[in-house]
Amino acid sequence: MKWLITGAGGMLGHDVVEELTRRGETVVALDRAALDITRSATVDAAVREHAPDLVVNCAAYTAVDDAETDEARALEINGTGPRLLARACAAHGARLIHVSTDYVFSGESRTAPYPEDHPTGPRTAYGRTKLAGEQAVLEELPGASAVVRTAWLYGAHGGNFVRTMIDLEARRDTLDVVDDQRGQPTWSADVAERIADLGPRIGPGAHGVFHATSSGEASWYELAREVFALIGADPDRVRPTSSAAFPRPAPRPAYSALAHDRWQEIGLPLPREWRSALHEALPRIRKEGLPRETP
Repeated sequence: MKWLITGAGGMLGHDVVEELTRRGETVVALDRAALDITRSATVDAAVREHAPDLVVNCAAYTAVDDAETDEARALEINGTGPRLLARACAAHGARLIHVSTDYVFSGESRTAPYPEDHPTGPRTAYGRTKLAGEQAVLEELPGASAVVRTAWLYGAHGGNFVRTMIDLEARRDTLDVVDDQRGQPTWSADVAERIADLGPRIGPGAHGVFHATSSGEASWYELAREVFALIGADPDRVRPTSSAAFPRPAPRPAYSALAHDRWQEIGLPLPREWRSALHEALPRIRKEGLPRETP
């Protein structure tokens, strides 16, 4: 198969390219400079020229707080861009995987993981624009597209919470970390594997929404303690606090764990537990430097 990856310079895009290359696939990797997904003619020309079997859209406006005052630009990238990609894929016979987020859910009054078909209800500009992208892809390319929602991503090739904890451990005696938000810490390399597995299956019976996060749940505080323990630091140096201590322009979901039923429907195993992934990921995160471009 021939794959075209947009947003290939970001954390997840980098891992998707790496995973597909490892599998011997033909990959066209286009970063932000190489392809602006908000330009219709450019998007159509790229899909026509490269003639991929499958496009993976990792390009996104991910500045969650900035989107509150820049929603028009966020919508252009997160909503219009995916629609243009889906139209180009429909015109040139390609399938499409679009990466989305847990922010499409409200995160309120919830104690069990969101199933894939749960009603959405974003509370932020970022969430609204990402939901618009989901809807656009499924409208423009029904039966030949998949929306892959992920959350709490960390990886070896970008700035993220796990890398921040490693850095702050070396510079602070104690660290206050939010303990009233729960989700699923997810290694970006695991998501890349899921995308690589899903791509060839897209079609009748394997399209629509999938959740690509690790299994299990944690708070940011629990995740920070686990990171400290794994690097040989005292976890008790991490102290719990509430999200009210760190007010943000865009409210974070209090609960955003996602369910994974659709994977079993298409013959793939459930994702592994987040601690197992973190144990494997941490040596690589500590070894790799920051990339030139973050997502």
